[in-house]
Amino acid sequence: MVSTDFASRPQKKLVLFDVDGTLTPPRYNATTEIIEFLHQLREQVVIGFVGGSDFVKINEQLSVNGINALDIFDFGFAENGLIAYKLGKKQASQSFINYVGEERYKKLINFILHYIADLDIPVKRGTFIEFRNGMVNVSPIGRNATVKERYEYEEYDKAHGIRAAFVDVLREKFADYGLTYSIGGQISFDVFPNGWDKTYCLRFVEPEGFDEIHFVGDKTYKGGNDYEIFTDSRTIGHSVRSPADTMQICTELFLRS
Repeated sequence: MVSTDFASRPQKKLVLFDVDGTLTPPRYNATTEIIEFLHQLREQVVIGFVGGSDFVKINEQLSVNGINALDIFDFGFAENGLIAYKLGKKQASQSFINYVGEERYKKLINFILHYIADLDIPVKRGTFIEFRNGMVNVSPIGRNATVKERYEYEEYDKAHGIRAAFVDVLREKFADYGLTYSIGGQISFDVFPNGWDKTYCLRFVEPEGFDEIHFVGDKTYKGGNDYEIFTDSRTIGHSVRSPADTMQICTELFLRS
């Protein structure tokens, strides 16, 4: 049983992990191997996850053999930290609509829906906009796409820059809204107030006084949804391409004396 007393860990360090592409393949569940690795890592350092998705989706991906994700990690941050947990206990949360205002929110959503309706792309499915507590997730193909369709769209998007062009239009059209647009995963991008990127979660961990805060993620390039926390002066960033990369890098950093 891992102690919940942070001071008892051999290393006074926190390691925060992105989810998709870092702990799991995109939209797939974590393997028993990486969960066992996280248990081993947690004996040495404090660990947490920080994802853009809502907690239900993240928990589905990280729960293995019926174990809740909050029992595996010391900190859990869904929606970039707008939904936050420390040792299984929920912390204070924020709301996108309260920040933007109902009328401005409606104008934004109406514009997005019209834009998607006019897009000529090979496949459209359903759930083009997903409202979350701290952000809006926008998918030109729709979040109901199959796994195969997701991979095919990802390649199409790389070739044609659909999401990047969409984001450029929104930045210009809603320049006075104070919003950030972040492309992540395979089929969508997130829209949230400035400063509500993954660095938002750091306000919950800084008071703990860790010697180091590490972040491990795959979308660490400019425009990716890990970029801000990866480059933040308060963190030490590590870029990975897969869960296997994650295990290798963390082994070298924290498990080898």
